[in-house]
Amino acid sequence: MSKIRAEWRIYTRLLRMHLLSGMEYKGWWLMLLQVLLVVASDPLSTVLLFMRFGNIGQWSMERILLIYALAVTAFGLAECFCRGFDYFPWLMLRSGDFDRVLLRPRSLFTQVAASQFHLHRAMRPLTGLCAALWALHRMGVALTLPRLALLAATLAGGALLYCGVFVLTSGLAFFTIKELDWIYILTNASYQITRCPEPYMPRLLKNFFSFLMPVLLVSFYPASTLCGWGYPVYLGYLALPAGLGFMALAQVVWRIGVRHYSGAGS
Repeated sequence: MSKIRAEWRIYTRLLRMHLLSGMEYKGWWLMLLQVLLVVASDPLSTVLLFMRFGNIGQWSMERILLIYALAVTAFGLAECFCRGFDYFPWLMLRSGDFDRVLLRPRSLFTQVAASQFHLHRAMRPLTGLCAALWALHRMGVALTLPRLALLAATLAGGALLYCGVFVLTSGLAFFTIKELDWIYILTNASYQITRCPEPYMPRLLKNFFSFLMPVLLVSFYPASTLCGWGYPVYLGYLALPAGLGFMALAQVVWRIGVRHYSGAGS
């Protein structure tokens, strides 16, 4: 436990350092507004479609926005607190800076995870959380203590899931010099797919985003359990186990990659 506490202190200090250095720029608040506008306008097309054509069967705008907001908030949390792994393949590995990280007597995972932090990225989870709370309010869902606990577990599981994607990307980067742009299928494209109601998804997509990249387990099924849409209740409680499982798998790939690494000069 003492080692975990020590690593946590280092992690928070590094994040604080990035936060304070970022706020030295006089126009740092403009980045917050920019990201706020981008994130707020992202689901605008969905809102306009529902305003023009109405509900799709039992699927209302509030239902779709709730599912989408849960996924976006989880992705935003991962962007905030695990951003270093997102930048790792091209900013640290290809530049050779990872060699210096290896020399430090601290956890590689902690150093890489806290190597980047951008304050403006916090606008995505904040906006997503506000959208989720608004949708729940519009649907008349009371935020009781059990529902709040489920919501917190869902966001934690989703954040771990997307952190796992970043770690997985970094682990794979040890084995290739090619671009890893295809990995964005598991990030940006994955939360965009939540705007399609689960019953209308093609079976291939439904299986992929349920078992391989379990985005539906951290968005659709928890939303169903929160609001009582008739799906099995236990599926809504699988968000945290799914996130932990995906992160564990990603860390295995990461450790294999680190053992495979032989230096920037090799």
